[in-house]
Amino acid sequence: GGGAPGMEYVMGIKGKDFAMACVSATAVQQIITMKHDEDKVMRVDDHRMLVTSGEPGDRVQFGEFVCANVRLRNMRHGVKTSTKAVASYARQELAKALRQGPYQSNLLVMGYDEGKGPSMYYLDYLATMHEMNVAGYGYGSWFVLSMYDNLWHPDLTQDEALGLMQKGIDEVRRRLSVAPSSYMITVVDKDGIRHLKTLEYGS
Repeated sequence: GGGAPGMEYVMGIKGKDFAMACVSATAVQQIITMKHDEDKVMRVDDHRMLVTSGEPGDRVQFGEFVCANVRLRNMRHGVKTSTKAVASYARQELAKALRQGPYQSNLLVMGYDEGKGPSMYYLDYLATMHEMNVAGYGYGSWFVLSMYDNLWHPDLTQDEALGLMQKGIDEVRRRLSVAPSSYMITVVDKDGIRHLKTLEYGS
């Protein structure tokens, strides 16, 4: 089976007026860590981003493919593709690839749309797609998702979400013997996409 290497950690939270991602910054190939500063967030445009996980080659190739095609559509038609439409397009391409050679890649599509606000879509390499309030990938997410489910509420602020991200990292570092040593936190809201912080720990 494909999907994300378990040593990766990806978590997403949709708040009141933003969506936030926390991603391990390690690039892992089987049991070897290749990099500690890998940014797995790809900007589609100013208000939409892909948070990718999975086999490194597929993850980068598929993410760039989706971003390039959405940008081309925006440019040709003079439109802004909604977050839901970006997610639907990615799902369609994952479904097509299933019949040839599936991309070993999972992603969260996160964005902020005028009139709708923030949204987050969970997609896996089998082309499953769901709109979510909290979502994640990797072994670490198994320890964190239930906590996020319990603590999430519709009026969640950015400060509260940052606190949740920190609690999640603490939990992963306590429970997982192969916990990543660096994490990047990114947010998207009405003002666009911003890198909030990078957290580094001794390996």
